[in-house]
Amino acid sequence: MPNETDAADPNASSMTRGERVRAAARTLRTPRTASWVPNETDAADPNASSMTRGERVRAAARTLRTPRTASWVAEETETTTKTAQKYLDQLVEDNVLQKTERGGQTLYCVDQLMATYREIATLQREHDREELADTLESMQARIAEWEAEYDVESPSELLASVADVDTPDEVERRREIASEWDHLADRLPIVKASLKEYDWATDRDGVPV
Repeated sequence: MPNETDAADPNASSMTRGERVRAAARTLRTPRTASWVPNETDAADPNASSMTRGERVRAAARTLRTPRTASWVAEETETTTKTAQKYLDQLVEDNVLQKTERGGQTLYCVDQLMATYREIATLQREHDREELADTLESMQARIAEWEAEYDVESPSELLASVADVDTPDEVERRREIASEWDHLADRLPIVKASLKEYDWATDRDGVPV
């Protein structure tokens, strides 16, 4: 169970559907179909998913933007604290996570600087300049559409507008869009950096002859 510090934190809630899908996607080392990604039923039934304990912990760990304890991760991934700590410490050694001590607790969170460097390098290696430019344009266009449709300027404003909505379907739609908007807002600087430094990176990524 999450400890008292986690329980007191209003942000220590379960991941949304979008966050779970993105987390699972980051663990893909072999090709998988869309049906492989665990859904809400899978999350409730540990036997329904083909993800191993290690995959579940690593998937959850890569979403840790707020420092969490191993017991919190264990609760989210339906594993033991000892198992969660084992894989979390491995990710610390791999420079994926940072480990800090606070109030007598060991906390883990994503090493954002290293994660950003890796993401930029991956984008530059897997996409050419035109693909990156098209992706950036598409992301900016989607955000502009949401701004115009809902007359808001940020995901937080859109989320706040839920208070003025009466229908459950529209509430869910706005929550999902706000989550996706948050995701795109995080990705935009990374795509921009990949595009800006594309020539510099590709010149240095070649194999010496």
